[in-house]
Amino acid sequence: MVDRPTPTGETLREIAARHGRAYNTLRTVWSRHPDWPEPIGKRGRSYVYDSAAVDKVVAEHFARDAVELEPLRLYTARQIAEATGISAATIRADQAKTRADGTPRWPAPDDTSGPANRWYGKTISHAFSKRRNYQQKPL
Repeated sequence: MVDRPTPTGETLREIAARHGRAYNTLRTVWSRHPDWPEPIGKRGRSYVYDSAAVDKVVAEHFARDAVELEPLRLYTARQIAEATGISAATIRADQAKTRADGTPRWPAPDDTSGPANRWYGKTISHAFSKRRNYQQKPL
């Protein structure tokens, strides 16, 4: 029997766990991206990928920076969309949805006195910190 070195690196399941994403997201979306690195070997039936190469692709194509908004300014859904890239329709849809633990996916508006609902910048930043595809910037 020939001893072959086990390649170092991570499987898609390990990458998914480290990035807090579903395995199927990595298998069907991320790993099909044209810049996704080639496998460096196999561990059992699973391909193994270089962690540094994976992190580079994730940082360039899948991770978004944390939003930076004025904490005490009120923003409408349209203004949030312009500042963050998430659509106003997504905000409205997320208001009606809850996470698996029962908490709302989007916070209630801080101000409902005008024609449009408005949220403080700090409320929005907190909501985005809970979205999986946004990263916190190091302090």
